[in-house]
Amino acid sequence: MPPTVLLAEDDRAIRNALERALALEGYRVTAVADGVEALAHAHKNPPDVLLLDVMMPGIDGLQVCRVLRAEGDRTPILMLTALVETADRIAGLDAGADDYVVKPFDVEEVFARLRALLRRTNPDAAPVAPDVPKQVPQQRHLEAAGLRMDPQARRAWRGGRELELTRTEFELLELLVRNAGIVLDHSTIYDRIWGYDFGPGSKNLAVYVGYLRRKLDQPGASQLIHTVRGVGYVLRED
Repeated sequence: MPPTVLLAEDDRAIRNALERALALEGYRVTAVADGVEALAHAHKNPPDVLLLDVMMPGIDGLQVCRVLRAEGDRTPILMLTALVETADRIAGLDAGADDYVVKPFDVEEVFARLRALLRRTNPDAAPVAPDVPKQVPQQRHLEAAGLRMDPQARRAWRGGRELELTRTEFELLELLVRNAGIVLDHSTIYDRIWGYDFGPGSKNLAVYVGYLRRKLDQPGASQLIHTVRGVGYVLRED
């Protein structure tokens, strides 16, 4: 049987996106909007792992954690948090959480941490879904705006400097390079990179563009990723 996940997240866009992503990854998911529902479902149908947002109205993720641990429930708990201070992370671990992911997160990181928690609980369990390599592009190297990319080796350079990119950063940059000079709207980028749109209020894309800019930009060199206000982003060298 596939592992069961109880997801508690009050942001509907994030909750729906995560529920869909987890289901596609092979999990059986119960998604709720607050801590009260999370406790009710945990008591009625104990899951294999819990995925809890820290900040929720009423009973928050930390309180859910404390209640379950006080009851002797040792189900693995992964926290989703927008709080990045060390003290906040320590508070989550002290409440009984096993691990945490900081928002905005790469959904692949969530999958990896869930697999790690499930392995700790049941070392003999088979992985949820093996990693399947994406189709390899026929073109070996991509070049645009002074950037060079090797999609097969997942390496990228600006001039002679190699860039250290995460998986999501690499895929976002590859999309921009392949469409250099073309303005890509937010919905298109969300669909191509994440497979779903977080909605107009999400800052997820802006955060990753910020990460990329910090890694791409260098003193004396032109900015490569440009914001087209109200539309999206374009890669070009001015």
